[in-house]
Amino acid sequence: MGKWKVTVDRDTCIGDGICASLCPDVFEMDDEGKSVVIKPEIGDDLKDCVQEAVDSCPVSCITMEQIE
Repeated sequence: MGKWKVTVDRDTCIGDGICASLCPDVFEMDDEGKSVVIKPEIGDDLKDCVQEAVDSCPVSCITMEQIE
Protein backbone atom coordinates (compact mmCIF):
# COMPACT_ATOMS: atom_id res chain seq x y z
CA MET A 1 0.00 0.00 0.00
CA GLY A 2 1.33 3.42 -0.97
CA LYS A 3 1.32 6.69 0.89
CA TRP A 4 0.63 9.99 -0.80
CA LYS A 5 1.18 13.63 0.21
CA VAL A 6 -1.58 16.05 -0.76
CA THR A 7 -1.06 19.81 -0.95
CA VAL A 8 -3.01 22.86 -2.10
CA ASP A 9 -1.37 26.06 -3.31
CA ARG A 10 -3.59 28.50 -1.45
CA ASP A 11 -2.19 31.48 -3.37
CA THR A 12 -3.51 29.94 -6.59
CA CYS A 13 -6.78 28.53 -5.16
CA ILE A 14 -9.89 30.41 -6.34
CA GLY A 15 -12.28 28.68 -3.94
CA ASP A 16 -14.17 26.68 -6.56
CA GLY A 17 -14.88 23.99 -3.94
CA ILE A 18 -14.91 21.02 -6.32
CA CYS A 19 -12.16 19.32 -4.29
CA ALA A 20 -14.21 19.43 -1.08
CA SER A 21 -17.28 18.21 -2.95
CA LEU A 22 -15.44 15.31 -4.56
CA CYS A 23 -13.28 14.29 -1.61
CA PRO A 24 -14.59 15.65 1.73
CA ASP A 25 -12.38 13.26 3.73
CA VAL A 26 -9.31 15.14 2.48
CA PHE A 27 -10.42 18.71 1.66
CA GLU A 28 -12.62 21.35 3.23
CA MET A 29 -13.22 25.02 2.56
CA ASP A 30 -12.03 27.54 5.16
CA ASP A 31 -13.52 30.87 6.26
CA GLU A 32 -11.73 32.62 3.39
CA GLY A 33 -13.44 30.28 0.93
CA LYS A 34 -10.22 28.51 0.02
CA SER A 35 -9.38 24.82 0.09
CA VAL A 36 -7.61 23.32 3.10
CA VAL A 37 -6.10 19.84 3.18
CA ILE A 38 -7.41 18.23 6.36
CA LYS A 39 -5.67 14.90 5.68
CA PRO A 40 -2.25 15.69 4.16
CA GLU A 41 -1.11 12.05 4.01
CA ILE A 42 -3.41 9.52 2.42
CA GLY A 43 -3.31 5.86 1.51
CA ASP A 44 -4.38 4.09 -1.64
CA ASP A 45 -7.97 4.06 -0.37
CA LEU A 46 -8.32 7.83 -1.04
CA LYS A 47 -5.95 8.09 -4.01
CA ASP A 48 -8.64 7.89 -6.71
CA CYS A 49 -10.78 10.47 -4.94
CA VAL A 50 -7.87 12.92 -4.65
CA GLN A 51 -6.79 12.27 -8.25
CA GLU A 52 -10.28 13.23 -9.39
CA ALA A 53 -9.96 16.48 -7.40
CA VAL A 54 -6.51 17.13 -8.93
CA ASP A 55 -7.92 16.57 -12.43
CA SER A 56 -11.04 18.69 -11.76
CA CYS A 57 -9.40 21.74 -10.17
CA PRO A 58 -9.85 24.63 -12.64
CA VAL A 59 -6.57 26.30 -11.60
CA SER A 60 -4.50 23.14 -11.01
CA CYS A 61 -3.54 24.11 -7.45
CA ILE A 62 -3.74 20.59 -5.96
CA THR A 63 -0.79 18.22 -6.01
CA MET A 64 -0.44 14.62 -4.93
CA GLU A 65 2.94 12.92 -4.74
CA GLN A 66 3.90 9.46 -3.61
CA ILE A 67 6.00 9.44 -0.43
CA GLU A 68 6.38 5.68 0.10
